[in-house]
Amino acid sequence: MATPVKVYGPAMSTAVSRVLASLIEKDIQFQLVPVNMSKGEHKNPNFLKIQPFGQVPAFQDEDISLFESRAICRYVCEKHKEKGNKGLYGTNPLAKASIDQWLEAEGQNFNPPTSTLVFQLAFAPRMKIKQDEGVIKQNQEKLAKVLDVYDQRLGENRFLAGDEFSLADLSHLPNAHYLLSADSDTAALFTSRNNVSRWWTEISTRESWKKVVDLHRTA
Repeated sequence: MATPVKVYGPAMSTAVSRVLASLIEKDIQFQLVPVNMSKGEHKNPNFLKIQPFGQVPAFQDEDISLFESRAICRYVCEKHKEKGNKGLYGTNPLAKASIDQWLEAEGQNFNPPTSTLVFQLAFAPRMKIKQDEGVIKQNQEKLAKVLDVYDQRLGENRFLAGDEFSLADLSHLPNAHYLLSADSDTAALFTSRNNVSRWWTEISTRESWKKVVDLHRTA
């Protein structure tokens, strides 16, 4: 029996959630190793050996260590092409290029405003940090422009990279999950755009993501 891969970090972390969703889609056994960031465990010398920037997730597959969630997801898909969802990272060069294109769009265009909003709307209240309304408004405006592009794209295709669910869609799940439940104004940016709303409903109800959300609740 294969040794389960190890994912280090709290399940509620958006980047950790991205990796967990990809592992579940690919039907890969994993061990979630808690990292108590409030106690500074992510700055521990032993942790820094596998994640030199002291962030989560860190990932170990036997003697291989990786960090950065999107790189980990790609590695999992490439190593286990024949397991689980075989098309998660495409099955030909064009499909992979299209997925990579939208993964870049997620990382460069979607992630910056949504990460800021996730912190301001979901985590700042839990940490008893005062929300910055100016920052919230500014990033809602940035996100609206991104979602306008997405809505057009999703009017032409069922999913971002084509007609099949892929890593490009999966990568959006963690941040969007928090925003759809944290603030009605930000949620409306998704639900008021018909194609984006349809897409979100479809990707967020996948069994893999439901299992990740269950891990959030039991963390």
